[in-house]
Amino acid sequence: MSTNAFILAADSALRTLFAEPRASRPTPQASRAELALTADEQRESAALMRVNHVGEVCAQALYTGQALACQNPALRAQLAQASREETDHLAWTQQRLNELKGRPSLLNPLWYAGAFAIGYAAGKLGGDQVSLGFVVETERQVEAHLQSHMDLLPAADNASRAIVAQMKADEIAHAQMAMKAGAVALPDPVKSLMQLAAKVMTTVAQRI
Repeated sequence: MSTNAFILAADSALRTLFAEPRASRPTPQASRAELALTADEQRESAALMRVNHVGEVCAQALYTGQALACQNPALRAQLAQASREETDHLAWTQQRLNELKGRPSLLNPLWYAGAFAIGYAAGKLGGDQVSLGFVVETERQVEAHLQSHMDLLPAADNASRAIVAQMKADEIAHAQMAMKAGAVALPDPVKSLMQLAAKVMTTVAQRI
């Protein structure tokens, strides 16, 4: 990795982990009025939104690693655009965590480092098509994960559900972008390993 690339990677990590994220789009609003949450419902929502926040930390890392390894300027621009949309998600989930009096995962630096390594390695070792394959599979798994949260969130938490719904729509669009750009399907063992890693991350992040 060149010096400039290292500086860009370090800047992305510091902004993701320690700066206040700023969204370029307004926070999605619920179509129905927000109902009061009980203390238990508030804790449950905060735990789920903490997991979603971790997912966005990882998305920033993954896209940054992939963009640094990418050799195609047009594709690098597409990855950068997807990363900016993920920054919106990061800001939205952080805002909702604050509203729920929750906190981000204490292990966010670890999650970021792991996702960055995967993104960079995928681009360097497999090339752009394999890197895009990771985008497709990651976004498909995230889409399923977000759908599960739509079902798990307390019925009264319309504000969190509106955010999760928009995030899900964006993840579908990112997967479609990667497919159109020439993504190749990943081997089933790799998909299974990604699912296992995601399961560990979400389980731990819900508590820590």
